[in-house]
Amino acid sequence: MSEALAALLRQGVLAEEYPAVRALLAELSDEELVRAGRLLARVDPAAVLAAHPGTPAPVIAVTGHGTLSALIPALTVELARHGLLARLHQGDFDGWVFDLVDPASGLYAARPDFALCVLDPAVVEDELPLPWRVADVERVLTEKLDLVERAAEVFAGAAEGATLVLNTLPLPRSLAAQLLDLGSRSRLGVVWREANARLLRLAERGSGVVTVDLDPLLAGGVAAQDVRQSVYAKAHLSDGLLTAYAREVGQLARRTAGGVKKVLALDLDDTVWGGVLGEVGAEGIEVAGGYRGEAFRRFQRVVRQLASQGVLLAAVSKNDREPVVKTLRDHPELTLREPDFVQIRANWRPKHENLVELGADLNLAPDSFVFVDDSAFECGLVRRELPGVAVVRVGEEPALHVERLLREGWFDVPELTSEDLARPARYREERARRDFLHTFDSLDGYLRELDLSVAVGPAEAAQFGRVSQLTLRTNQFNLTTERLGSAEVRALVEDPAARVLTVAAGDRFGDHGLVGAVLLRREAEVLHIENFLLSCRVFSRGIEQAVLHAVLRHAFEDGAAEVRAVYRRSAKNGKVADFYPRAGFETVEADDAAAVFRYAAGPLPAPAGHIRLTAHFGEETP
Repeated sequence: MSEALAALLRQGVLAEEYPAVRALLAELSDEELVRAGRLLARVDPAAVLAAHPGTPAPVIAVTGHGTLSALIPALTVELARHGLLARLHQGDFDGWVFDLVDPASGLYAARPDFALCVLDPAVVEDELPLPWRVADVERVLTEKLDLVERAAEVFAGAAEGATLVLNTLPLPRSLAAQLLDLGSRSRLGVVWREANARLLRLAERGSGVVTVDLDPLLAGGVAAQDVRQSVYAKAHLSDGLLTAYAREVGQLARRTAGGVKKVLALDLDDTVWGGVLGEVGAEGIEVAGGYRGEAFRRFQRVVRQLASQGVLLAAVSKNDREPVVKTLRDHPELTLREPDFVQIRANWRPKHENLVELGADLNLAPDSFVFVDDSAFECGLVRRELPGVAVVRVGEEPALHVERLLREGWFDVPELTSEDLARPARYREERARRDFLHTFDSLDGYLRELDLSVAVGPAEAAQFGRVSQLTLRTNQFNLTTERLGSAEVRALVEDPAARVLTVAAGDRFGDHGLVGAVLLRREAEVLHIENFLLSCRVFSRGIEQAVLHAVLRHAFEDGAAEVRAVYRRSAKNGKVADFYPRAGFETVEADDAAAVFRYAAGPLPAPAGHIRLTAHFGEETP
């Protein structure tokens, strides 16, 4: 496939064919991805955007202490793997302090979405006296981390909405080994790890800082340093480590662009357990005993751990349904059980068709899914038929299943919320709602008996994370697809001209939780709806109409002369393009990318009669 990229580049059409690049990269090895990155780094991002203006293209500023030339192609290919286009700005060698502390620097002029401050152990080693002691290392580390914290403060003020990416520092053996007494070596380890802990704690503050912990990457077998490159070229982190770091950044960019997955759809035979159930029976599958059985049990434990944090599990297996359900229910050694799955689809139909139907049942788009299978054929078919699905081929060696599943961080989120933990139970309740629907002849009758209640109110501090998550993960009913972190939500709440409203819902089957948000801004006599978001779990029940009615009514009671709302088109929110016009808004201006609507004071659209709505907007007029 890297040959296909090279051919496109030679033909001068790689920019025009950029949407095809993601599929070309999907099955490349690590070595092939390195070569592909070098090819893609030669493509002008402006040419890609001219041909495909809707391509998500985050600006990434790169600064640091040492030589980082290997990072540029690695970032380029990692973002391309996720359908993103990297627009890269690289600072001068060892220019990180100037780049980040001076708001007039070229880094800030680039208006980055992400700024990568890549630090390495030499930032400390280069400033040690000779001879040196552990106290000298501690002093230099403290000085450098004080600078980092100062840089983070400046960045937060000068690059609002952007993310500063830091990293921990590997402790070189060549540094520790210069201390001859073991006590000093131990003290050095303590001092170094305390400095890394300080870097990690910066990310806990929720102030637009992410710290990539390099220790897990190193524990995976990546070399921290190539000594010759470090000495001769001042490249103090190895190419392999920079590549692994770029993968972490690519995942971060994907999440920020709304690429978090929600459903883990698992094949069963030779994926969850060893053997083919239809051939060996429940008593013959490998699930615990023996070395292979232990590998499958390890995989099941990890899957269950993911499910405990809100990942929805589904089984998609080419098997007869009855023995599959019986095995999941009764096998004494299985870790994963029938109740762990929101759905079990065991039949002989193509798996991509099952995934489409599963998505329809869960009201989730295919790009919310991660599909895991050991079969190259099944993985290739799903990848071809459903390009938005993330496909993980675990292969024939079960000991590697866990690493292959976790490699891309498909389900990672900035923070875990109570809504995440409740998600599996709420989707099971949704199945009960669908069964209830089937007992009615009309949707209106179903909605009347559903006993739906909706509460609208100002966002509270404990809800900032969930509101942020809605902006990051909601793609269909998201009128602008603007992504916000928790700190940005807090800033909006604290802005006297703005208001952040949350939408919670429940019905006879249970509590839906916080399912939506409305972002408002008052300017004189005009109230602007800056965004409106609603979870796909509660589509088509009248909630959006009820909330909009409440917002309009309050706006006019509060003295607004008109309400304006904006819609910005994305690849996934086309179904709500006419949401405001259907509610009676007039079009002020519109083109292929966006539209502005207005609603003048006057009669309001009728509220949904089947919803019990309570609305509280706070006391102060925005």
